[in-house]
Amino acid sequence: MFKLNLKIAWRNLWKNKGYTAINVFGLSIGLASCILIFIFVRYELSFDKDFENSNRIYRVVSQWKYADGNEFYSQGVPRPLAPAMRNDFAQLEKVAAVQQSGGTLKIKALNGRAEVKDFEMTFYLEPSFFEIFKYEWLSGNPNQSLTEPNSMVLTEKTANKYFGDWHKAIGNSINLDNETNFKVTGIIKDNEENTSFPIKVILSYSTYQDRNSKSWGSVSSNSECYVLLKNGVNVQDLDSPLAQFIKKYYVEIAPGKESHIFQSLSDIHFNDKYGNFKHTTTSYKQLIGISIIGLFLLLTACINFINLATAQAISRSKEVGVRKVMGSRRKQLIWQFLSETAMITLIALLLACVFTELALPAMESLFGAEVTFGLFTHPIIFVFLLAMLILVSFLAGLYPAMIMSGFSPALAIKNRVSSANAGGVGLRKTLVVIQFSITAILIVSTLVIIKQMSFIRDKSLGFDSKAIAIIELPSDSLSLLKFDTFKSQLLAKNGVKDVSFNSSPPSSSNNNETTFTYNSSKTEDFQVNVKIADEAYLNTFGLTLVAGRNLAKSDTIKEFVVNETFLNKLNVKNPNEAIGKIVKLWSKSGPIVGVVKDFNNYSLHECISPIALFSWKKRASTLAIKLESKQLLNTMKNIEKTFNTTFPDNVYDVSFLDDQIASYYRTERVMGILFKVFAGVVIFISFIGLFGLISFIATQRTREIAIRKVLGASNLELIKMLNGSFLWMVLIANMVAWPIGYIFVKQWLSGFQYRIELSIWPFAIAMFVSLGVTLITVTIRSYQAAKANTIDALKYE
Repeated sequence: MFKLNLKIAWRNLWKNKGYTAINVFGLSIGLASCILIFIFVRYELSFDKDFENSNRIYRVVSQWKYADGNEFYSQGVPRPLAPAMRNDFAQLEKVAAVQQSGGTLKIKALNGRAEVKDFEMTFYLEPSFFEIFKYEWLSGNPNQSLTEPNSMVLTEKTANKYFGDWHKAIGNSINLDNETNFKVTGIIKDNEENTSFPIKVILSYSTYQDRNSKSWGSVSSNSECYVLLKNGVNVQDLDSPLAQFIKKYYVEIAPGKESHIFQSLSDIHFNDKYGNFKHTTTSYKQLIGISIIGLFLLLTACINFINLATAQAISRSKEVGVRKVMGSRRKQLIWQFLSETAMITLIALLLACVFTELALPAMESLFGAEVTFGLFTHPIIFVFLLAMLILVSFLAGLYPAMIMSGFSPALAIKNRVSSANAGGVGLRKTLVVIQFSITAILIVSTLVIIKQMSFIRDKSLGFDSKAIAIIELPSDSLSLLKFDTFKSQLLAKNGVKDVSFNSSPPSSSNNNETTFTYNSSKTEDFQVNVKIADEAYLNTFGLTLVAGRNLAKSDTIKEFVVNETFLNKLNVKNPNEAIGKIVKLWSKSGPIVGVVKDFNNYSLHECISPIALFSWKKRASTLAIKLESKQLLNTMKNIEKTFNTTFPDNVYDVSFLDDQIASYYRTERVMGILFKVFAGVVIFISFIGLFGLISFIATQRTREIAIRKVLGASNLELIKMLNGSFLWMVLIANMVAWPIGYIFVKQWLSGFQYRIELSIWPFAIAMFVSLGVTLITVTIRSYQAAKANTIDALKYE
């Protein structure tokens, strides 16, 4: 029986090739989009899931609450926190401190291989880190390999890169920043791409020289702490001990301003409040949004199928009548029609898999990671495709099957089945309204996202970010002596406008917060974001002074320039009043000599921090170079040549400030592209579905159109008649879509501290686009019907 159903289904599909082609193509585009969305969501949800005991692993993060209601969050913690927690929390099985840094690695020439120099991010890890996170060790173990100072562990790929074979790396030394030789004592397996820990080069934590190892008032985003809870301990059990811990260590220094949270490992990739070392987060809200788009695509494709199937039902009424007279039961007819739907869905699914494979390279480029589509390598994808086949077959096919199998045999054989009992005109109108409501919502959302991202690109951040190159500076003492000479050489070059030594540009993911005093011995109730700068910093980045003067040339902390937010939090209304007041931080004090206009030191998701700028040449880690845009390429080549000549033992590592700022909005950029692509897909599916529907309606009304022409109706009047009902449906759909779209985009925009104001235009454009698509589609098919020969339409009457 099943074989017979398939054979009959195939014959019917082949007989109605146009109907089949529209359904298959519309479904395949919709299903391919759903598969791509599923791959994206599955990849994002897989982050940090492969670690053993992941449900017991937490990261300790920091937050500050201010009297004005503002809050500040950081992934960093004070450096003495880890040993203190190890001592004070009996509920913790393991505690590990992590310190991110970076530097130039130098590997001597070995066995015919040339000397290798490379700049790499480095991580100073305590051995307990590997008792929390279970890595596969190819050689060595954490208790042996990371206990002694100046010991180093590499990942397999990194060791192969530097030594040709990781076996040859064991026992050899790598020089860091021309100062310290580290002995390779272990090799671990590489992390997968779906992890928040991009570790490649690991150094023993005991090697890290920390000037703030005992300071509870200084927090850097590069300093993290991870803990492993004991079996049976819930994170809620830590609330009371944590409150006592904060009171014990913070009460005298900064009463009530700082606290800590135990953030679960599963939350790190999805919480943009704190960030991570990989600098990529994707919020659950965004994943839910893209999943809803996938659901919309599926519904749109299924609506097309239902509309076409119910519209075609009249043409198959005789077939149903004959089958029933010959003894077919309704249940058999339902399975027959479901078999046809399943066959269409299966063909569409196979075609969708082809489209998915073709789209994967673009998807990998968009995500910046290797994304695979394998039915057997990832069984969950096979399960998803099977679920899609069953769901779409029933969702799209069950209602038409119920309608067609319910025809009266007498009426069906006599050709007296009408649109009213062939699925109902009302249902098809409702489905068209739903379809175009979805289209309008996606158009509104896409336009708002595009406008917000354009706003982010164009908004003044309070400083100049164009044509500014950021070079990583060597940190060894010998190179420090060459800094002034290097700067002078750069300033003498054509195309170089200004040069500044600093710890970070005005906006950076690398931030350091610390406690301070203002004109008294009392520690203030908020922390200040500190940035090491020199006398050229303000000019290089185009910062605007509103009071006082610039920093004077100095190699150490002698004076400060602060921003307006710094004074606002101190309730200083007139910037000139702050000039000369004494600020003390890190046991260094000096007067405020200038106040700069506020600038965004984070992304536009967050508010501006209170900031203090000061000179400290020894701690400058980057060099900012303001360039002439017209001579950019040649100037950069000359700068690289000068760097390599001045610092022959170091690696030239350069980036542009514009690119760094753009990286803050990677997720929004990806989401914007996905919205644009899938909104276009929904419009296309709606277009071909509407074309198919109007084709069937025009076919059913062929005689009516012919009679109207005989009675004097013009082609324009006939086109207006067929367009009328569809245009009204689209208008109703937009009225439904507007409030839903407004709620959605309002919620999305709330994630930005600085955002556009919503206007009527995205909603109006969505309506004009949907009306335009409908008008063009219906008019094309209506014109064909109106131009048909009236004699051919009436000769059977």
